[in-house]
Amino acid sequence: MATATSTEPTTPATTPPTSHPGASSARTAAQARADRRARQLGALLAVAVAVAAFNLRPVVTSLGPLLERVRTDLGMSAAVAGLLTAVPSFCFALFGFAAPALSRRFGPTVVVTAGMGAITLGLAARAFAGGTAVFLLLTAVALAGVAVSNVLIPVVIKRYFPDRVGPMIGLYSMALSAGTALAAAVTVPLTGALGGSWRVGLGIWASAAGLALVIWLVTLVLRRDGRQAPGEARAVARLPILRSRTAWALAGFFGLQATGAYATMGWLPQIYQDAGLSAGTSGLLLAVTMAIGVPISFVLPNWAARRGDQRAFVVVLAAFGIAGYTGLALAPAGGAWLWAVLVGLSNCAFPLTLTMIGLRARTSGGVAQLSAFAQGLGYLFSIPGPILIGLLYQGTGGWYLPLGFLAALLLPQLLIGLRAARARHIEDEVG
Repeated sequence: MATATSTEPTTPATTPPTSHPGASSARTAAQARADRRARQLGALLAVAVAVAAFNLRPVVTSLGPLLERVRTDLGMSAAVAGLLTAVPSFCFALFGFAAPALSRRFGPTVVVTAGMGAITLGLAARAFAGGTAVFLLLTAVALAGVAVSNVLIPVVIKRYFPDRVGPMIGLYSMALSAGTALAAAVTVPLTGALGGSWRVGLGIWASAAGLALVIWLVTLVLRRDGRQAPGEARAVARLPILRSRTAWALAGFFGLQATGAYATMGWLPQIYQDAGLSAGTSGLLLAVTMAIGVPISFVLPNWAARRGDQRAFVVVLAAFGIAGYTGLALAPAGGAWLWAVLVGLSNCAFPLTLTMIGLRARTSGGVAQLSAFAQGLGYLFSIPGPILIGLLYQGTGGWYLPLGFLAALLLPQLLIGLRAARARHIEDEVG
């Protein structure tokens, strides 16, 4: 009896089922397959983020070079054409505010996938628009897809790449800058090569959005994990973000940098043309301003994410902007290329803001609410900026006052940015 009782407990310990060589090999192989699948899904999602970001601005920047042809063909008034410059910011704010609720209900990947579908539909269908109202409506459909994707791609990054927020925000920002610059630079040549119709020139960008839609659909099917966990959704629903000073600072910083960016996109060619440069050269200088953000947008978020706070970056980018706008006011033609580079560097406050949004909340749900608040309120704040620049230009007949106004806006952007850049989490401020 004593021998039996003493040997029974030791039998499993000396020959456990899991120690069988065949079982161990099978477990190792299964783990290797799981790891390989996880890496493949991670790579696929990174590609999905990049192609989605690439498609977030062509709906806007492809229209500008062809706007005069669109106006003539559709009988669009100058007032309505001017309204088009404010529509993107308005749609980004309106639909961006709805993104967190949609994310909680359906999951961020589902909503971004739907956003890619809306962009594809809006871009393709507006190429066949027969009147101004339909054209505006279909543009708004595409911009709605852009708006929810603007807000939720940082959420996807926070959820699925929590240890690589900086590099992934960098990839996202670089792809967004590339899409912005490419659409502005090649839309007119593409239109000429494809027959000269503005409908083809605008509609061709639906193919890029369609590719993004396919990749997101594949990602959605393979991951099958779109929704937030119920506990996380409840926690986000209780987050009183209005009480967070950091959230308000991020919204102000986002709005001020967006004001400068959209004023630059809308008016920089005119500034150079008024200084005696040709339309072709002024367009190339605008492309340089946007293209400089492609490499910087990739490395800046990674640098910023490695630091406890990002105040040094806020100061440097503001200094670039002040120097660029001052140069444009005093010697626009003499230092044209330098001013274009400096203003482009200043506009890299956009990827810096996205990085800070990803770092200022502890969870992907918190990032969703913070992203919607900062971007939604920020875009609303930016709506009057380009319009006011135009009024100042019309009223004074020159660019000293408008450019002085843009330079002056960088001072509150600097002060508010210093508050937003401190190492804080909004959950700690409102808890």
